[in-house]
Parts: sequence; C-alpha cells; structure tokens
Amino acid sequence: MEGWPRPPFSNAYERDMMSPKSEPMRLAKSFMVDPEINEYVDSTKGERSASERVNELLKRAIREEQYDRLEAEAAAFFAGARSSRAETRAFQKAALRSFDRD
Repeated sequence: MEGWPRPPFSNAYERDMMSPKSEPMRLAKSFMVDPEINEYVDSTKGERSASERVNELLKRAIREEQYDRLEAEAAAFFAGARSSRAETRAFQKAALRSFDRD
C-alpha cells in the first residue's frame, strides 16, 4: 500500500487520527483480544511495544477500509456511466455523421 494516494478523510476524526504528528496523543483503553491476534502481535512486534504494533495494524486496517469504501463509491458512480454508454455512442455517431456532411 506504500505509494498509494491517501484517500480524502470523511471527517475530522479520521483526519486527526491518520495525520502524522510529532507526538501522538495516547489514550489508555482496554480491549479484549482473541488469543491468535495476541500471538500474532507478539510474533511480529520486533523491538516495538505490543501497543505500537497494534496501533500500526489498526491504522493499516482503517486505510484498507477507507480504500474499500472509495472503491465501492467509484463502482457505484461508474455503474451509472455504463448505463448511459449507449446514448453516448449514439451521440458520437451522430456527431461524426455531421462532420462527414460538412
């Protein structure tokens, strides 16, 4: 996902949460985690803390979800464009016939 353009933020919360900051504000939260998720975090955290690794994974999941929403929005937008494709082709053919007459 590196190098992909960042999608626009849908609200101030997403903007603030995903924007790089010099010193991120941390909130102490308590969540229940499935054992296999905990094992994965422990095995992939390296020198970082488990909390840093979880934050990294959650940010990546949020970006992925944003991309999914944008993809669905684009598909819905272009679905309407496909339905009018026949009218567009008819217009183009008529325009070309008009140029041929001139």
